[in-house]
Amino acid sequence: MVNIRNLFSCTREAQARLQQQRHRLYRVAYSWSHNAALADDITQEALTKAMQKFSQIRDPESGEAWLFTILSNCYRDHFRRRKETEDIDEYNITTSVTPETDNSEQQTVTRVRLAVATLPEGQRQVVTLVDLEGFSYAEVASILDIPVGTVMSRLCRARRTLKDALLEEYRQISENIESPADTAVVRRIK
Repeated sequence: MVNIRNLFSCTREAQARLQQQRHRLYRVAYSWSHNAALADDITQEALTKAMQKFSQIRDPESGEAWLFTILSNCYRDHFRRRKETEDIDEYNITTSVTPETDNSEQQTVTRVRLAVATLPEGQRQVVTLVDLEGFSYAEVASILDIPVGTVMSRLCRARRTLKDALLEEYRQISENIESPADTAVVRRIK
């Protein structure tokens, strides 16, 4: 009787810990898919699988990486089921949306999100896991099931692309603000 009660409380504790990670999982899934409904489905599937397999985790210290590995596998499985196997890593995805010239924090966040959205899928996954979620290169390699060298090269290319895109956008915005048509001419009359 005591063992059953301990097992039940451990399960509740495990479920509570997994639910605490839901927001982070959703945020990463959304950054990968840019589709709220798909991100929610993938997050729910990952949490369900994690709850079912929680007793199989070997190292409690690597619980976060284990959880994000499940998320990555669910994301990959979603596209396998759809039979889309074309690698978009070689395509340059761009957007014609340009933010307004206001430099408020929300618009800066929007600009960065749009720049991240233009990255190829592999680069987008690596940059979100390393730069936004704070995982190490080794953990990201484990989560995405790729070599550490691939993580480093994708991250380098992603950061360079983001830097170039954001600097170019900043240059265009500053040119629009400082254009001669926008400056007032003051004449002195005696």
